[in-house]
Amino acid sequence: MLTLIKDLATKLAPRLIEIRRHIHSHPELSGQEYQTAAFVAGVLSSSGLRVQEGVGKTGVVGELQVTEKNHSFLAIRTDMDALPIQERTGLEYASRADGVMHACGHDIHTTVGLGAAMVLSQMTEELGGNVRFLFQPAEEIAQGASWMVADGAIKDVSAILGIHVFPSIPAGSIGVRYGALTAAADDLEILIIGESGHGARPHEAIDAIWIASQVITSLQQAISRTQNPLRPVVLTIGKITGGRAPNVIADKVQLLGTVRSLHPETRAQLPNWIERIVANVCHSYGARYQVNYRQGVPGVYNDYALTQLFQSAGEEAWTSDRVQVLPEPSLGAEDFSVYLEHVPGSMFRLGVGYPERIINHPLHHPEFEVDESAIVTGVVTMAYAAYKYLRG
Repeated sequence: MLTLIKDLATKLAPRLIEIRRHIHSHPELSGQEYQTAAFVAGVLSSSGLRVQEGVGKTGVVGELQVTEKNHSFLAIRTDMDALPIQERTGLEYASRADGVMHACGHDIHTTVGLGAAMVLSQMTEELGGNVRFLFQPAEEIAQGASWMVADGAIKDVSAILGIHVFPSIPAGSIGVRYGALTAAADDLEILIIGESGHGARPHEAIDAIWIASQVITSLQQAISRTQNPLRPVVLTIGKITGGRAPNVIADKVQLLGTVRSLHPETRAQLPNWIERIVANVCHSYGARYQVNYRQGVPGVYNDYALTQLFQSAGEEAWTSDRVQVLPEPSLGAEDFSVYLEHVPGSMFRLGVGYPERIINHPLHHPEFEVDESAIVTGVVTMAYAAYKYLRG
């Protein structure tokens, strides 16, 4: 059966590259994936799948229901949205949308999902079970998975499989990770409230900008001395807003940031820990404050058996030399974790790096580029893993 899957994927390769380049040229931001969704629905329909559009707002669901005896489905999830980045690759098929780019590889994810659907639709008699393909919107804003779940996308799903490109792994290889794959990602807003005054008389005011700088410094220093170094925490302030004029002391500063953590116990105590530090600094200098901490998506925690499934599928398809067992998780985030609150699942890393290049630009870079030979690797790995799961 592996030979059949490889043959089908190889024959589809030119079409899959066309699909990927079309999606790459026409990127759409989170929640605006209308053209992409229509295109995906058309490809799925032409492959004989039952298609439902408008799931999770702009998501698409395609089903291969090969048996009525078993009403459960194996789900395969891919995401479709792009990022607000101006592409600088110079590719012939570069983004035609100003300021929007597939810089995280979701065009590859979507293509692999479509390729797996096209392959598996040609071997339904051999599957022995049903497959549901989820083409999800809005992963980049960590909302699409929740939208899909709310619309019933994982009803009757027994397990879910996912994929994410990885430029540090060469094309032709994959990576698997047992347990924690990505971090929880939470949103942080801190308001520092002081008192305005003349820039020449700082002693008559409470300088919110200076106090904000002390808050940032204190938070970063405290991480290194009060958090367990074996349970990493990353706190990044990415936006600072405050002040009215160069000679006026600011009375209010807003800090916006992200907080990443791997362990649920650590994550649970972070809101109080952050507020204590902010309170101590502000009280020292007579300022007031507000801390708004919003929990975002949890970390992706791969199911052991399903990760073993990906590893064995990859080793059978490509040999063990081309399957890396990743020793460390990423502090990036993925809302694939939302599905894992409901069903077991696993996500593998698809190598997309050019083996001969010294530099493969990282995810979210305006010059991010992939070796398209990885598409067939992804399709075969996903389709064969699905087959192995359905055959038990």
